[in-house]
Amino acid sequence: MSRVGKKPIRVPGGVTVKLQRGAVSVAGPKGNLSWTAPDTAVVEYDSTSATISVSRVDDRKQSRADHGLTRALVANMVTGVSEGFSRRLEIYGTGYNCKLQGKTLHLNVGFSGRRRGLGSQFELPVPAGVEVVVEKEAARGDTEPALLVISGCDKQVVCEFAAEIRAIRKTEPYKGKGIRYQGEHVRRKQGKALTGGT
Repeated sequence: MSRVGKKPIRVPGGVTVKLQRGAVSVAGPKGNLSWTAPDTAVVEYDSTSATISVSRVDDRKQSRADHGLTRALVANMVTGVSEGFSRRLEIYGTGYNCKLQGKTLHLNVGFSGRRRGLGSQFELPVPAGVEVVVEKEAARGDTEPALLVISGCDKQVVCEFAAEIRAIRKTEPYKGKGIRYQGEHVRRKQGKALTGGT
């Protein structure tokens, strides 16, 4: 029995669950999500105890793998529509900044205008169901980074968009310039030391 899959999922108040032919639909104050479970997993909802349970049809390797996966994805759906998910990003580097104009996020992270014939700014369309809040537009030195928060009810979409932003300019190890998750540890390296000849 899967240690993850056998745990029941508690459904908080204000969240409604609908099951129909393997399709799981969850609605809450943060939004609506739906997903179709694989044929190897069985999802059941008990309205009396307000819990969702997941079981598997047999003990094949694929069924055991889908058991825990299904439970984890359904639990993320319930958490997403009730509480939501968020990722905070920090942008370090003098002159680096970020701005939100409508549904487009503009990033200026040190690339010149001659970068492969493109402009110096990155323009990223914000995915549907994702909210971006810029708490601080411009970075100041190495101690005050620009800050932005990405939030939404779908964990996969939120984390994927955050990873897309971070991949534009990963933090370099010498001066620490770049984009990182808040609280992410960056291993720093020492630059070359100049030594005088005798």
